Amino acid sequence: MKNIKYTVEVAIVGGGMIGAALACGLAKNGFQVALLEKKMPLLFDPNTHPNLRISAINSSSISFLRQLGVWQDVLMMRCAPYRRQEVWECQNTKLKFDSALVGLPELGYMVENHVLQHALWKKLCKENIYLLCPSLLQSMNRVNDHWNLFLDNGDRVEAKLIIGADGADSQVCKLAGIRKTGWFYQQSCMLISVHCEGEAGDIAWQQFTPRGPRAFLPLFGCWASLVWYDRPDWIQKLQSMSMLALTKEIHNTFPIQLGKVTPVMAASFSLSRKHVTSYTLPGLALAGDSAHTIHPLAGQGVNLGYRDAMVLISVLSKARENMTKWFHRDVLQGYQYQRESDNRMMQNGMDLLYYVFNKKSIPIKVLRNIGLLITEHSMWLKRKTLSYMLGI
Repeated sequence: MKNIKYTVEVAIVGGGMIGAALACGLAKNGFQVALLEKKMPLLFDPNTHPNLRISAINSSSISFLRQLGVWQDVLMMRCAPYRRQEVWECQNTKLKFDSALVGLPELGYMVENHVLQHALWKKLCKENIYLLCPSLLQSMNRVNDHWNLFLDNGDRVEAKLIIGADGADSQVCKLAGIRKTGWFYQQSCMLISVHCEGEAGDIAWQQFTPRGPRAFLPLFGCWASLVWYDRPDWIQKLQSMSMLALTKEIHNTFPIQLGKVTPVMAASFSLSRKHVTSYTLPGLALAGDSAHTIHPLAGQGVNLGYRDAMVLISVLSKARENMTKWFHRDVLQGYQYQRESDNRMMQNGMDLLYYVFNKKSIPIKVLRNIGLLITEHSMWLKRKTLSYMLGI
């Protein structure tokens, strides 16, 4: 088969939730786009169990997905609104959030990652976009004012701008020689899909414990997701258990609010904080997990990625409208300027929670519970905290 050369304005590497959204948004704004993805996304089957990978999509991200014209498709598949959120260490210092506090019908939606990706790809197929899938980026080089991307099948893509949205292990980041700084946390995380005795409801909650948080995320119908943070060795042991043994551990460990649940699937992963030393090079930008990863304590990873996408689309579109060379680094640095401080602030906020609630000393435990109590009784503080987390 003859090798093909594609000439476009923007080549996006990575067709996940962030890369696909970027492709939709840039195509909508008149850019010629090629999207490279190594494997086809999962098809949606309404009769299957919920996927383990889910995201808590906040109001800002929902508005963005509405603008792209994909949110209605998400609603037509499956997702679950959550209207209340509770956080506690001790039952008598519980911090409660309610969507009414910020005048919204819900705080957000729990959505399976593959549902979001499927809705975005459905939209992509209606746009004038080169969907190069399956394809794997092998190498790339910059010549004058454009990049050449060489794929594993021998095809080549020529683009004025490369956007790396290919995840925490970004090939674009590696090939561009951009360093990352960060560390692994002394915790791992297990995700467990469970079937509840009754409806899962609309309350998401998280209990902090000396070993790590335990969280309940309501899904559709009687389905929910449990998030279990603990020492890496214990999470590994849990992963090796039968579902019957895991059921016993869940009911021995999670608070009484959980009720009776039956685990169906489980998977675990390590936790890390990473941040690139630069979001941009001439004709190149990084977005989402390619640029930064965060402790998933508050489920903000995908929302930060969508904020990246919104700002990058806006910066590029405005520069193009102003007849500026939108792919030059001085324009791209405007994107980094807007996003780097916000991403680092969220990373630092999650780290503060991680370290404060990991401390076992009695004085620190007393102080953190006083903090929860003060926040619970301050409408202004609760509203400010919630507005920031929702991106409004």
